[in-house]
Amino acid sequence: MSLLDCFCTSRTQVESLRPEKQSETSIHQHLVDVPAFSQLPPSTRAKDVICSTNVSHYELQVEIGRGFDNLTTVHLARHTPTGTLVTIKITNLENCTDERLNALQKAVILSHFFRHPNITTYWTVFTVGSWLWVISPFMAYGSASQLLKTYFPEGMNETLIRNILFGAVRGLSYLHQNGCIHRSIKASHILISGDGLVTLSGLSHLHSLVKHGQRHRAVYDFPQFSTSVQPWLSPELLRQDLHGYNVKSDIYSVGITACELASGQVPFQDMHRTQMLLQKLKGPPYSPLDVSIFPQSESRMKNSRSGVDSGIGESVLVSSGTHIGNSDRLQTPSSKTFSPAFFSLVQLCLQQDPEKRPSASSLLSHVFFKQMKEESQDSILSLLPPKPSITVSPVSPWTEPECGFPDEKDLNWEF
Repeated sequence: MSLLDCFCTSRTQVESLRPEKQSETSIHQHLVDVPAFSQLPPSTRAKDVICSTNVSHYELQVEIGRGFDNLTTVHLARHTPTGTLVTIKITNLENCTDERLNALQKAVILSHFFRHPNITTYWTVFTVGSWLWVISPFMAYGSASQLLKTYFPEGMNETLIRNILFGAVRGLSYLHQNGCIHRSIKASHILISGDGLVTLSGLSHLHSLVKHGQRHRAVYDFPQFSTSVQPWLSPELLRQDLHGYNVKSDIYSVGITACELASGQVPFQDMHRTQMLLQKLKGPPYSPLDVSIFPQSESRMKNSRSGVDSGIGESVLVSSGTHIGNSDRLQTPSSKTFSPAFFSLVQLCLQQDPEKRPSASSLLSHVFFKQMKEESQDSILSLLPPKPSITVSPVSPWTEPECGFPDEKDLNWEF
């Protein structure tokens, strides 16, 4: 049964998929193989949540991203009854393979049961014909990856890295406690709202350790990861052997992401999979500024346009008028001073043996995060550029496209 069939079984063609509109029985029919989730207060106040499933209530302003192998377009939009800016992901289900439909189904269903401030929220999900609409809060600063490209081409300072990683690891710890492996931790899947809230996105890559009511120690499901995701993957995920992998594979990705934030460049970018695996296996763990693992040629520094989810705010950042030329990004990481605590965090995360890596919950207690204050959202705002101003202009209502999306080479935004 396809995702569309599944959603339309007991609903009208355009129907909200919010949990409160579904019976407990119908929910658990979809959750046979997924864990039960502890309920934490939502990160968004109830009065701010947009629940409308009426397409005419949304004005699409501009396309700000692509994802899901170019099957999904991401738009900045305005909810006309309230004037609230939102993000809308629109996916043509008819063009999705069964594997993609299953991934979408899993992400949408699980998102209803995640209640954590550091996990991206899906406000409303509904179908319009064969098109799936996902309404989410608008993240004004976009992704950490976009912040790097636009404002910090040579890497962020340690204080900003600490604030961003702390929020991301908090969200990751919640996922792990509920038996889920993210499998795509990277700077482009860390989003930052206008008030400084850090959230994890990229839920379509999620995999559950719980099967038929039992939690397994390892996973042996090895999807065909896009080459643009592989630099962040752990050695065990790249090896694809009989040992499988578990939640500790996400911890390795945290270490690579820390290097990415510190240097402004992606380690192992465009390196062949076999060479990348050998590099990751030879050890010792890499330093955040180990030039040997960073791309040196212009071709390796081009923006990835593979269609892998990488955030939702690039157009807002670029429209602010601040843009870094490609030539400025070709420099190897400049000499910086990072604390021993930061190097310790990275080395722990990049241990080749998964069992030697810390859990996400214990990582939050690492000395690197000891300086985090309770008012962390205020702290991160003081480290970021002023929030970009947004000019909203009236546009025509959405109509179903009559043709396919442009070729990948014509894309303006990475997503």
